[in-house]
Amino acid sequence: MPKLGIIVASTRPGRVGLPVAQWVEKEAGTHAGFDEVDLIDLAEVGLPFMDEPNHPRLGQYTHQHTRDWSARVAACDAFVFVMPEYNSGFNAELKNAIDFLHREWLYKPVGLATYGGVSAGTRAAQMIKQVVTTLKMTPVFEAVSIPFVQQFLDEEAVFTPNELLEGAVKTMLDELVRTEAALRPLRAA
Repeated sequence: MPKLGIIVASTRPGRVGLPVAQWVEKEAGTHAGFDEVDLIDLAEVGLPFMDEPNHPRLGQYTHQHTRDWSARVAACDAFVFVMPEYNSGFNAELKNAIDFLHREWLYKPVGLATYGGVSAGTRAAQMIKQVVTTLKMTPVFEAVSIPFVQQFLDEEAVFTPNELLEGAVKTMLDELVRTEAALRPLRAA
């Protein structure tokens, strides 16, 4: 069974990405399609801005933080990016984390759980698709788009979804399982 990596893209203080990702993690943990779930918080990973001298496609990493990041991403078979929308796009920390690596991303599906105001992060989702498809990742059509995300957070910053969001995350996870199985032979080659 596949291992799912859930990447929390936002790193800023007071972010809502972590509670959203914890909810996705809980849902993925009860989903029958994943053997293991790894919640990957970019704030904890703490990557500097790209500091490797060699192109990532070569896999010749000189820094320990890159080797650690490589191993963590390589161990996952599918991903969910939990990401905000900043200025009608996705955030720099996620782009930086993606850019550190190359072959570790190849032929892996990715689900997008976006949040924001009225647009629910959909512009960020559209923008990142150009990046991930260049890495031969497959973004699944099914997604979680959370409008006015603050309405789903209580005083303790616990995310409580409505029925629509619960259905959306299940549908996205189902599709990630199917797509991962279809892409597995390409990764094995």
